[in-house]
This record gives sequence, structure tokens and C-alpha cells, in this order.
Amino acid sequence: MSFFNENSRDKIYEEMEGKQPSTKGSVVAKILSIVLLLSLGFASGSIYSTITNNDNTEEAVSSDLPLIDNFTPVSSSSTTTVSPNSFSAVVDKTANSVVEISLYTTQSSMMSSYSYQAETNGSGVIISADGYIITNNHVVEGAEEINVILRNGDEYTAELVGTDSKTDIAIIKIDATDLSYAKIGNSDNALVGDFVMAIGNPLGKLGGTVTYGYISALEREITIEGKNMNLMQVDAAVNPGNSGGGLFNANGELIGIVSAKSTGYDVEGLGFAIPINDISDVINDLLTHGYATNRPFLGVKMSDAAQPSTINPYGNSIFDFFYQQMQYGARIEEVYENSPADEAGIKVGDIIVSVNGNVVSSSSDVSSEISNCEVGDTIEIGLIRDNRTKTVKVTLVEYQGEK
Repeated sequence: MSFFNENSRDKIYEEMEGKQPSTKGSVVAKILSIVLLLSLGFASGSIYSTITNNDNTEEAVSSDLPLIDNFTPVSSSSTTTVSPNSFSAVVDKTANSVVEISLYTTQSSMMSSYSYQAETNGSGVIISADGYIITNNHVVEGAEEINVILRNGDEYTAELVGTDSKTDIAIIKIDATDLSYAKIGNSDNALVGDFVMAIGNPLGKLGGTVTYGYISALEREITIEGKNMNLMQVDAAVNPGNSGGGLFNANGELIGIVSAKSTGYDVEGLGFAIPINDISDVINDLLTHGYATNRPFLGVKMSDAAQPSTINPYGNSIFDFFYQQMQYGARIEEVYENSPADEAGIKVGDIIVSVNGNVVSSSSDVSSEISNCEVGDTIEIGLIRDNRTKTVKVTLVEYQGEK
């Protein structure tokens, strides 16, 4: 379709060729008018399209979007309202319930009898308004002083309420009130692919760090320090110091306690958490009794130890003088009165090197072997005493807390 008739077009051509120079200004004005009319037409279409798109955008912002769609704002406008189900909203519901934990333990040098204090760090989750906190047993094990730092920076000294090495769970308490605490969820309802969020204190210096991802697998059988545990596998970033922190679902409910990370130069995205349903009975036992019921008890306090051995593994005595290795084990620091160990004749200074024929190289190895036994089991413990080996039989009883 043409916007000009034939006569008008010929007239314009004649004017442009200079046949009627006295009317050039008029012709140019007419051309500019036509161009302006065309521009206004296109602009009107654009304006209508923009208005229509803006209306659609406002409708999208106000609609009830799925959680995953709200991770990225749908508009860059500063007035955009974030959905109540957004990622930040879940953080707001949970982050104040997660604490930093720092503590001091006495460590023994493996090359001598020298002892020193070492600081370790972890995380914990507040489970009551009056200051009860759940964490990992390995975070607070052997602690002489436990310090807790809340998200707002308040610091407290915590007391140990109870521990259970078998499930790697411990309860500590601070003297505080009106605390934000975690809402307990149902880990049995968790599915592979569900959104999860981990909050903790990675590296012992970055308290309140939030990472998120998905459940990668359920009921992974993982061996940690000699203990077999069924854990939830997640791809949320987990680092040293996250232990004892919370794993939350999309509703902000606590469904797991972060326990371990698989490490290695070629390992990425492998974190593990203890499902909350698996430890609910233990938590109640620790809160009620201060210990987990039906746990076997040896009755000793141990530390990691090492002593030199000149046993030649090649069986040729001519090389005995030159061959030396370190024999590791668990040194007995204290024997509790009337305990199974006391009745079996175990003494302070003995070094445990085997349990039921399984070689142990540290106190945690011994604890792991004991935790895999049942109350009433009779076990054989291999000792080194005065540079001589000795085997004793011990009948385990139920642990009932520190006497």
C-alpha cells in the first residue's frame, strides 16, 4: 500500500530535481510531516506493547510462584515484593536458631608425654527457648570449656547435658531465655531431590553461613571413626566447622544435623547429615536422663597414646636394633570405681591396642568398638602393660552417665 498518489509522487520528484525551486521548503516540510506520522504510528505500537508487558510483569510478581522460581527476583525494580516462600524468608525463619561453638580440649603429643590445649570449633542448633542446644558428640567430646556465640553476637558458657557417641549426638545448655529455636520437621518425609539448606560455622570463623542444595540420597551407610551410620547425603556446601549445624527443608523445619563431609582433592558436593527422626529418642534420653539408654559402658577415661616398639616384622633379629616403629593405642588415664574395667583389673597407664581382636590405634577407635557392642556382652581387650602384652575379659554394663 502506498501513502502517496501518482500526481503527488511526480510532483515530489520534480521538486527534488529542482524544476520548482521556489517550493523546496514546502516539499521538505511535507516529507518531514510524513516521516513524523509514520514514527508516531510505530511509537504508539511500542507504547501499547510496553504497557501490556508491564501489566503482565505485575501479574507475574503478584502470582503464587513455586519456591524454586523465587530464588531469582522476577523484576529488578526496588519496589518488587519478594514472596513469603522465598529463600531469604526460610533463612529468616531458621538462622537465629543456629549457633557457633568453640571449645578447648587437652591433647597429648604422640611423640612424648607433653600435653597442650587445642581450640576446636563447630556448630549447634537451639531446640528450646530456654537454651538447650543439639550438636555432634565429636564436636564437644573431651571439652574442658564450651563457649556458644549466638547470631546476634551474644556469648555464653555452656554446660554439657549429655552425649551419645553411637549416634554422634550431644546436648549442651546455656543460661538464656526467649531464644529463637528450630522447628523440628519429619525427616521420614524427605525425598531425593528435595530442597535443603545448611546453616553453620564453616572453618570455625564464618558463623551463620547459609548454603543450599538438594537431597542427593537417603540412608547412605557411611563409616565414620569406626561407626556405621545411616546418613542423608546432600550437595549443599559443607566444610569443617559445619558439624553440629542444622539441615532445614523448604518450610524452615529442622530435618537433620550436619555430621560429616567427604574430603579429597577430587571430591565436591558430598555432605552428610543425621536424619532428625533417627535421633529423636536419643535426644529425649539426653534431655531426660543425661545419657542415652541401652548403651554399653567400659568405665575408663582414655587419651591417644603412642609408644615405641622394636618388634621386627621381618622376623630376623639381626635387624632389630635398626628397626623401630610406633605402636599406637589408647592410654588409660582413669578407671572409674566399680566399673567393668575396674572389676577386670584394667589399670591407669595401660594401653589398649585391640578390642575383640580388632587392632585400635586411638581412643576414638576403642570407643567405636565398644559402641558396636551390646549391654551384657563379654569382650576381650588387648593391653600393653610394662612393655608386655596382656588380654583381659570385660563384661559391659549399661551406661548411666558420669558418676
